[in-house]
Amino acid sequence: MTETTLNASDLASGKNHKTENFPVASWLVRPDARAPIMAYYRFARASDDVADDESTSSAEKLRLLAHMRAGLEGKGSPEAMALGDVCRERGIDLAHAHDLLDAFVQDCRVNRYEDWEGLIGYCRLSAMPVGRYVLDVHGEDRATWAMNDALCAALQVINHLQDCGKDYKGIDRVYIPVPMLNAVGLDESALGRDRADPRLLGVIRLLAEKTQGLLRQSAGFSRVIRDARLSAEVAIIQTLAEDLTRMLLTRDPLADKVHHGKGRAAWLALTAVARNSISRITA
Repeated sequence: MTETTLNASDLASGKNHKTENFPVASWLVRPDARAPIMAYYRFARASDDVADDESTSSAEKLRLLAHMRAGLEGKGSPEAMALGDVCRERGIDLAHAHDLLDAFVQDCRVNRYEDWEGLIGYCRLSAMPVGRYVLDVHGEDRATWAMNDALCAALQVINHLQDCGKDYKGIDRVYIPVPMLNAVGLDESALGRDRADPRLLGVIRLLAEKTQGLLRQSAGFSRVIRDARLSAEVAIIQTLAEDLTRMLLTRDPLADKVHHGKGRAAWLALTAVARNSISRITA
């Protein structure tokens, strides 16, 4: 197969919604909302696989992402065509999909970040539209977007910190602002080691603390969501994110696992649902 014959499906990573850090259209979500959410997830997964493929040139990735974008309007990749149909049927703004594609295009062109503001700017494209789409599927008030944006940005930064070594070694991408590394006498090569230098751990912990600030902004998000089932899922995501951020304050993501085991994830989910239910009853 030559590079010019590639389709997005040829670059599929094999990842699916069951292997993600956080719930995607879980059984908690209203049945009528699951199919639209999964349409967006399949579109996002296919686009992400294109942007992250190690063996494909940037030019070819950009061609495939343009094909994804064309599909939103009716002629392109099947994942994008399916999402475009869902959005038109439900009156959902396609901007949520176009913003996400802009993030993947940025991944093909930008592989280093200069500061926290630049990283949050990336999250504005790569993460915030995901939550906004889910809120629109449920018909939620757009006044909730500010808290959604804080939570989604936190989830994205957590993922970047968890995978900082893998992203550097696998796809030469560094989301930790390089000047922060330079300020402590390191460069990006510190991410390629088997164990983090104490100075790198300090930078990671500083970013984790900034992420805790985002999570404080989103702490009341689940309580302002009208749909009780979506509220419960958001409460779970918030709780999992808070716990992962605490892990990043004490663990080395180059050497240690910074992910939840099934047992701990289940326990955190149950406690989150219980607390959320009580808060909604007593509100």
